[in-house]
Amino acid sequence: MQVLIVESNPDLGWLWKRHIDRMCEGATVVGDQHEAVAALERTAFGVIVLDLVLKDGSAIAVADYAAYRRPEAQVVFVTNSTFFSDGSIFQHIANARAFLPAATPPEDLAAVVQHYGKAD
Repeated sequence: MQVLIVESNPDLGWLWKRHIDRMCEGATVVGDQHEAVAALERTAFGVIVLDLVLKDGSAIAVADYAAYRRPEAQVVFVTNSTFFSDGSIFQHIANARAFLPAATPPEDLAAVVQHYGKAD
């Protein structure tokens, strides 16, 4: 299973990648909406780890594009914001499967990714 990590903080993105690579086939790290869309055009990702608050672009646009271009992709949102903390993201984003704090331990995030990627 291929995993796409969309995270504006490159250090955090690579930390997650190292943990996800231990459990999955491979992870690709990108930093913004444009890079994420380009990656989705090239590769069939099973899971997308998507920071809800991107510095450049919109995470919701990435999730919407994934729903259109890669409907099989499961989206795991991470955030350091309280926006959508009421769980309403699942009503707005059809391919959202999990919503985690950015401070989630990387090994726990990797376990969630592995869980949602099992259908691949």
